[in-house]
Amino acid sequence: MSATLSENLIIPGPALDYYLSQGYYRMHQDLFTCRFLPIEGELYTVHWLRLVLPLVQYGPEQRRLLRLNERFSVTLRPFRLTQELEELYAAYLNSITFDAPPTVESFLLNGSAHNVFPTGVVEVRDEGRLIAAGIFDSGASSLAGIMNFYHPDYRRHSLGKYLMLLKIEHARRHNLLYYYPGYVVHDYPKFDYKLFPCLAATQVFDCLSGQWLPFSWPEVARQAAELLADWQEQGLDDADVG
Repeated sequence: MSATLSENLIIPGPALDYYLSQGYYRMHQDLFTCRFLPIEGELYTVHWLRLVLPLVQYGPEQRRLLRLNERFSVTLRPFRLTQELEELYAAYLNSITFDAPPTVESFLLNGSAHNVFPTGVVEVRDEGRLIAAGIFDSGASSLAGIMNFYHPDYRRHSLGKYLMLLKIEHARRHNLLYYYPGYVVHDYPKFDYKLFPCLAATQVFDCLSGQWLPFSWPEVARQAAELLADWQEQGLDDADVG
């Protein structure tokens, strides 16, 4: 299920907040949502997440990661596609073992000349060298983390997780209420890193009731069972499959 946005406009912050709160997320220049993800012939359920920023508290792992990377310089700016970003992403792409879009441009713009989202980028540098970048969209009261990538030479620095913390700190400095990192998948741990910042502040969206509930794996399992039962009762709509 998707919502196509008109060209030459910027989606207003309150509108982006609303769609994020309903389990929608950015894909290229559209907003989409899904309930299922087909992986290697199996169908898995999707569970959208958000963090309640005033409740975020870091534990030993998060504080250790911030200390590990404190020598790096961090800047935030409005997003502009540059060759430097594309070169960093190319190095990242060559180091990963899962499918990903071939370029930053294809991930965000997909051929469009105009970006309808209010997009920013956090850049991490080591003595001037760009080593990590995190791209995000900002609403009136929320921030959505869109993509993170980093140079494989710095793998031990867990820069993907570090970028999540930097985005959260940026959102908190601007008194935003929610950070949306995307989704986890029931019984498929590849996406579980999105729970790293603060489990106690994380909520999971129950798409059948329209409610955000405190995150727990038993709650995810309950929602997964209800989604599969609903699918079996009503038949699967292609638009609900990611």
